[in-house]
Amino acid sequence: MTNLPDVTSHQNPEIHGSLDWVGMNGITVPLQFEDNKLGVNNIEARVNTYVNLVNPKVKGIHMSRLYLALSNFFENQTLNVPALTDFLSHLLDSHHDISTQVFLNFEFDFLIKRDALKSDNSGWKSYSTTLRATLKDGEVLLELATRVPYSSTCPCSAALSRQLLAQAFTDDFANKGSINIEDVENWLKSEKGSFATPHSQRSQATAWVKLDKNMGAFPLTDLIDLVEDALKTPVQTAVKRADEQEFARLNGHNLMFCEDAARRVKHALQSQEHYTDFWLKVEHFESLHAHDAVALASKGVAGGYSPADYS
Repeated sequence: MTNLPDVTSHQNPEIHGSLDWVGMNGITVPLQFEDNKLGVNNIEARVNTYVNLVNPKVKGIHMSRLYLALSNFFENQTLNVPALTDFLSHLLDSHHDISTQVFLNFEFDFLIKRDALKSDNSGWKSYSTTLRATLKDGEVLLELATRVPYSSTCPCSAALSRQLLAQAFTDDFANKGSINIEDVENWLKSEKGSFATPHSQRSQATAWVKLDKNMGAFPLTDLIDLVEDALKTPVQTAVKRADEQEFARLNGHNLMFCEDAARRVKHALQSQEHYTDFWLKVEHFESLHAHDAVALASKGVAGGYSPADYS
């Protein structure tokens, strides 16, 4: 093996120059992810790993070192905040002669078993998750994101539907001398009671939080629960008629524009002192028209970021 040519180490680049980041995308790795509420979970992550290249005369980084370090380090080690912090230093040490900073991005689906709203059933729900870690100038930055699906019913559409329903009721009962409760109840239970219905749609809230690097396990389930509790209408797993009826009730009591949803989540995130910073994005995938409604917010003052920063 020692006689094999090593172009990276012994050949100069055609053009000298430093590079911001060099690395690999989409490395599949099995991991044991530690959540502070659910404990250790086996996940399959897709990992991007990068270092910078500060020596302008070096042709390239050591790609195999990045891959092997990633593969070997977590083979028998749980992924939590201390382990990830240690791994950043380990990864940078593997390129100490040519690099001064390192970046990792983990993408994975996190499964949580959720109870039905009313029945005794339950089912698994998947949350798309991103974990980012950066070591730069001796400082560690950890960021955690989750994408929470929920249902949103339009307040404007609900008001317009109520107006049509009221008019239909008036038309049917205007010429009756008296109205009893049973007639009204039967009318509301009939198809006439659905004379108009508000539009609703599946929606998504994405919350990014910066973590305190003195944490132990990752607060992923806590973050998901925080967002769902704020919105009140998370999508369901196992659903019987009683569950569907309760879901309809929750939607009726939580009419939301995207602005309303964003304010709810922002308020909830602001109550958490252990998130040093955050930003969020809510998307209503509209059923009324072909384009979507979106609201963006952050911990800072309004206008602190451009829309491109929330991608």
